[in-house]
Amino acid sequence: MKIALCQLQIQYECKEENLKTAEGYIKEASDQKVDLILFPEMSFTGFSMNTLKTGEEQMETVNVMKQLAEKYQVAIGFGWVKHQKNCENHYTVVDASGKTLGDYIKIHPFSFAGEDEVFTKGQAISFFQYQGMTFGITICYDLRFPELYQRLSEEADAIIVAANWPKVRVAQWDALLQARAIENQSYILGVNCTGTQEDTVYSGHGKVIAPDGTVVLDLKEDAGMHIMDLDNDVQVYREKFPMKQDRRKAFYKNFY
Repeated sequence: MKIALCQLQIQYECKEENLKTAEGYIKEASDQKVDLILFPEMSFTGFSMNTLKTGEEQMETVNVMKQLAEKYQVAIGFGWVKHQKNCENHYTVVDASGKTLGDYIKIHPFSFAGEDEVFTKGQAISFFQYQGMTFGITICYDLRFPELYQRLSEEADAIIVAANWPKVRVAQWDALLQARAIENQSYILGVNCTGTQEDTVYSGHGKVIAPDGTVVLDLKEDAGMHIMDLDNDVQVYREKFPMKQDRRKAFYKNFY
């Protein structure tokens, strides 16, 4: 499968401008025969708590992405905000026919920035199947909570981490992405943004990390779209080093 990580330089709260930029990348992905293109968290608004401006009641962004996916014949993963009594931070994946493959609501809102005061906590994990691989979906701050990834890796060959992760903590992003890959023996697809949103600087560092912790794609601070081939060889890694068979889930329950 050919995938693309789009390390978008998000223009803060400028949805229409960001959507135009995204369409350019989606067209380029289609021209390059990409199967799946992934954008960061809150892809076209940036990490904003102003849900009156960024939130959607009619799923407008989802509908636009479905149209673009069908127009350019490529699957797309993207973040958006659902506006209702309690707002939700979503990440959705649609296929080339415009069908929704997966939809996830962020389980761990970022309380350090007050996200938990505006957004409700998600209550369910999310998987989707595409071209012979099973993907799990997570968003940004979720990365700090390993239990979620252990559960996802029971089914997922690859786990998406869509983020607006700031430069000041980028070393932790790098370390946690690699740790999640190693301890779960799954591919980790970390897609972040670049540039400045209000007073916060984002430095990218999007990555694809193999199940043994090898970094197979490292974007550093480069904005734009980056393409690679992703093979479903997860079981090969797990058979060579069968760590998962030694997990003691029943025992761990004693701690909770």
